[in-house]
Amino acid sequence: MNTTKQKMELSGTVSLCRSDQEFLGEDRIRLLEMIEEQGSITKAAKAVGISYKTAWDTMDAINNLSDKPLFVRMAGGKSGGGTRLTDEGREVIRKYRVVLEEHEKFLSNISKRIGSATELYKFIKRISMKVSARNIFAGTVSGLTRGAINAEVTLSLKGGDTLVSIITNESIENLGLRVGVEAYAIIKASSLLIGKDLEGTRLSARNILTGKIIKLLEGAVNTEVMLALSGGNTLSAIITNASAQSLSLRESDQVCAICKSSDIILGVS
Repeated sequence: MNTTKQKMELSGTVSLCRSDQEFLGEDRIRLLEMIEEQGSITKAAKAVGISYKTAWDTMDAINNLSDKPLFVRMAGGKSGGGTRLTDEGREVIRKYRVVLEEHEKFLSNISKRIGSATELYKFIKRISMKVSARNIFAGTVSGLTRGAINAEVTLSLKGGDTLVSIITNESIENLGLRVGVEAYAIIKASSLLIGKDLEGTRLSARNILTGKIIKLLEGAVNTEVMLALSGGNTLSAIITNASAQSLSLRESDQVCAICKSSDIILGVS
C-alpha cells in the first residue's frame, strides 16, 4: 500500500462568460488555435479529440455570443476550402492567453503567501462536514490501548483538552487510527451531562471538560447550554429545564460537561 502523502496544491481555471453563459474556456481556445494551425475544422476537431459535429456546434455557439465573427468558412476552389480565423479570433486567443498567464501568477502568489495548501484543505473539509451532532472536535490521536474486542482512543484537542473514546478494534482498522493521526470526535448534545461544583467528586465517566457558560437558550422542555472550553472550542449540551433550574445555571458560570467514552464517535477525513 502506498502511504506517501500527496502534496496539496492550489489550482484554478479561467473562463470568459457572457450573458451567464461560458463564452470561452481552455477547450474552446484550444479548438480555435487548432483551426488557425490546421486551416480546417475537420483536422482541428481530430487534433483536440472531438467529433466534427461537436466542433461545428461549438464554433457556432462561440460566434453567436461574439460581437464579431471569430472564424469564417471558405468555399472550395483552388485552395480546397476550409476554415480560418478572423483578426478578431486571433485577438481573442491573445487576450485569453494574457488572462491565463496573469491567473497563473495570481495562483503562484497565493501559494507563496499561504505556504502549504494542505492545512487550508483540512480546514475546509472540517467546516463542510454535515452531521446531525452539534459537537465536532478536531484533534490528534495521542493514545491507543487495545483490548480483546474494544480499544480506548485518546484524542488531544487544541488548548490541552483531551477526549477518550471507546470503539471496536474493527473500527480502529477501518479508520486507520494510530498515534499521530488526525481525527474528529463527534458528540451529540443530548449525550452530555452538566455538573457544577464538582471539585473532589469521583465520577465513572472518563470525559470531564471544564468551561464557562457563554449562552443559555431555554425552550419549552429543554435548555441548551453553550460552553467555551479552555482551548477555544465551544460545546453544546441539551439538558432539561428542571436540571438547569436546579443547578441555578447562569451565563459566566464555571461548569463541567460530562460524557461517557462510549458516547463519543470518532471519524477521519
